[in-house]
Amino acid sequence: MIEPPKIVLVYPKIPPNTGNIARTCAATGTQLHLVAPLGFEISDRYLKRAGLDYWPYVDLHLHDNLEDFYALRERKGGRLLGFSVSGRENYVQFQFEGGDWLLFGSETTGLPPEVLQACGATLYIPMTQKHVRSLNLSVSAAVGLFEARRQLSLLNL
Repeated sequence: MIEPPKIVLVYPKIPPNTGNIARTCAATGTQLHLVAPLGFEISDRYLKRAGLDYWPYVDLHLHDNLEDFYALRERKGGRLLGFSVSGRENYVQFQFEGGDWLLFGSETTGLPPEVLQACGATLYIPMTQKHVRSLNLSVSAAVGLFEARRQLSLLNL
C-alpha cells in the first residue's frame, strides 16, 4: 500500500486558513503537521469555526519547532517538498512519491530560506496573472495535496 502524502504548515498565522486545511485533511485522511510558532492558539474560535466540527477527524501533529519536526521526519522517512512562489518545478510536472511531506509556509512570508534549502525539491503552482503574488494558503495546500493523491492513485477514497 502506498503511504499517502502529509501536509506540513510551517509557522501558519491565519486561523481560518489552517482550519480550512484541517478540514481538507480530515476529508482525505491526511496527516496535518503544524510547526510552531503559530500565529494563533489551537483553541482559537476562528480556527475551530473554519474546521467546523471536523477536528475530531483530523490526524493532527503539533511540533514545538523545526528541529522537532525534522527529527520526526528523519525517523519516518520521505521527501521534503517545499511549495513556494519561488519554487523551481511546476507541481503538475513533478513526480510525487508515497510518503512525501508537502511543506507550506506562513501566509505573509512563505517558507523560510533554510526550510527551502532542506527540501529535496521546491514546487510552484503556476498563475496566469503576474500581478498576483500568491494563492491563498488553504487553496495551495489543497491543490498540491490533490495532485499528489491523483498521481499516487489515492483519489478513490
